[in-house]
Amino acid sequence: MLPLLLALGIIVISGCAALTAWNKPRLSSCIGAGGTVLGCAVGIIPALEVLMGGATRSLRCAWSMPYGSFFIELDPLSAFFLLPVFFLSALAAVYGGQYLMKYKDTKKLGPAWFFYTFLVASMVLVCLARNAVLFLIAWEIMALASFFLVAFENEKPQVRRSSWIYMVATHLGTACLLPMFLIFGAHAGSLDFDRFAHSLPQPLASICFILALIGFGTKAGIIPFHVWLPEAHPAAPSHVSALMSGIMIKTGMYGIVRMLTFFDVPPLWWGWLVLAIGIISGLLGVLFALAQHDLKGLLAYHSVENIGIIMMGLGVGLIGWSAAVPSVAILGMAGGLFHVVNHALFKGLLFLGAGSVYQAAHTREIDHLGGLIKKMPWTGACFLVGAVAIAGLPPLNGFLSEFLIFLGSLRGAISMGADVAVPLIGAVAGLALIGGLAAACFTKAFGIVFLGEPRSKTAADARESGPLMVAPMALLAAACIAVGFLGFCIVPAMSGVVTGILGFDAGPELKMAGGSLGSITAASTALLLLLACLAWLRRFLLSGREVGSSVTWDCGYTAPTPRMQYTASSFAQPITHFFGSLLGTKKRLQLGGRYFPGAAEFATHTQDMGYEKLYRPVFTAVKQFCERFLVLQHGRMHLYVLSIVATLVVLLVWQLR
Repeated sequence: MLPLLLALGIIVISGCAALTAWNKPRLSSCIGAGGTVLGCAVGIIPALEVLMGGATRSLRCAWSMPYGSFFIELDPLSAFFLLPVFFLSALAAVYGGQYLMKYKDTKKLGPAWFFYTFLVASMVLVCLARNAVLFLIAWEIMALASFFLVAFENEKPQVRRSSWIYMVATHLGTACLLPMFLIFGAHAGSLDFDRFAHSLPQPLASICFILALIGFGTKAGIIPFHVWLPEAHPAAPSHVSALMSGIMIKTGMYGIVRMLTFFDVPPLWWGWLVLAIGIISGLLGVLFALAQHDLKGLLAYHSVENIGIIMMGLGVGLIGWSAAVPSVAILGMAGGLFHVVNHALFKGLLFLGAGSVYQAAHTREIDHLGGLIKKMPWTGACFLVGAVAIAGLPPLNGFLSEFLIFLGSLRGAISMGADVAVPLIGAVAGLALIGGLAAACFTKAFGIVFLGEPRSKTAADARESGPLMVAPMALLAAACIAVGFLGFCIVPAMSGVVTGILGFDAGPELKMAGGSLGSITAASTALLLLLACLAWLRRFLLSGREVGSSVTWDCGYTAPTPRMQYTASSFAQPITHFFGSLLGTKKRLQLGGRYFPGAAEFATHTQDMGYEKLYRPVFTAVKQFCERFLVLQHGRMHLYVLSIVATLVVLLVWQLR
């Protein structure tokens, strides 16, 4: 455990050192980013060793906390989640070192790097903790550090609002985790995780499962506990958004999976519930993403969608586990876990790309962009790789994990009874629909942002980002491609992780799945080579001829303008109109005159239905109830003291009874 403790120490010390360089933004950025990269490089080595079959490492020390010890452990499951934590945290730190320089004249960057390093360290500790108290301490540090990072531009009212929504949501989730750990601890006689295993009878196990699903699911952003996510991610700096979406919300998924290791074979309805939540989150997430006008808001809702895909994989795995069909359990669980890593790669890439666009064009409004591929070719190429990957198209990495979930669902639907086959068929249909809608959404995002003509002066004046911002995007794009082509090697290597969760050998099944992925990769490679050969042949045939270019035929209209291009809303309108009952999109049309209209305006706005229909009414009612007690805040100090004395007297009398 020494390398991991050393990595944590380097990361934390660099954050404290960056904080001391209060008035030197460049120095604080160099210290914070450099320390994070160094600590992540040290920490990723033992994680790789354990994941590749090395022995589990642990450290247990006595401490003054009751019911347990200071207990950390690195097993295959922790190592699997730590790999994207270290990899993406390091790249986001490099990106942030240049991205934050635009604030050097208006903000102190030391606190931003202090909280960034503590966010990284707390996520590592969450994955290592094997004691409930230690886990919750790390969980709270993670919540507070990310809160201050979201509130980085706190001078903006919208940012303050988003940060407080996030803070309230994350603590509502923690409020469900506390009773869950108390129930486990009461029955096990300890708060150490190794004492939790198989300690609960079934009714209490189901209660703890529901509490964990709500508590961890709130952090993950499952519907309907997702409302903080589209608020916080756009508000945070882009490298922080990449870290929160790519990694931090996955700690919620880690918590759910870790909790599953505490139980015996789960009841069948657990799998049904997780699968249903996954389908609903995936579908609604991608639909709300289609209706967004803000680029980072669109990506935030796609985080909800991809968390839904991960939940679908876990649901398929739980159904196979409960029904004693190992192949379905293995493929579903492996697909869900593999999508954790894949989503970290392509979503981190897309958020960094969105930050590059925002820094260059000074806007995130999709309809104010356009033509950026000519101004920002590296950012456009990297964003395109991320868009193809998140749409689940072969041969990139997003396809592989979704293929495993497809394969497990189809195998279960064919071989199992109707009570199990029906939800698995629903998983196949839901995943197919989600994939099609995601492809449409990112066709819109990439096409409107990077193709066509600039729709505003800021877009026309955009320039490519600096090398420290481009390099992390290029590495993430390369990782998406590499994982896509090497999936046939990566999937069998996950056998230790899946075996540790389910309790039976997953090696042979994942080896067979790796063979199937190898065939798909070979076919995709052959297709790409064929396309490359055709492109070369076309160039060869035209090499001896004069090739000219001209404008597109415009029906005789000689003065086209950027306003004649498709907007993001018009591109997505057929789909959003079809699902209008779910989205509740509001339209506003304003004409300049009855017969000879001048300026006209048409706008659409889609408010999150969960926020409008669930959270706003509930919190409004709570606020109105609490306002009734404002009469007690009269400002008379002697009455406050009298109230305290009266309360103490009542408590004393009650105690003496």
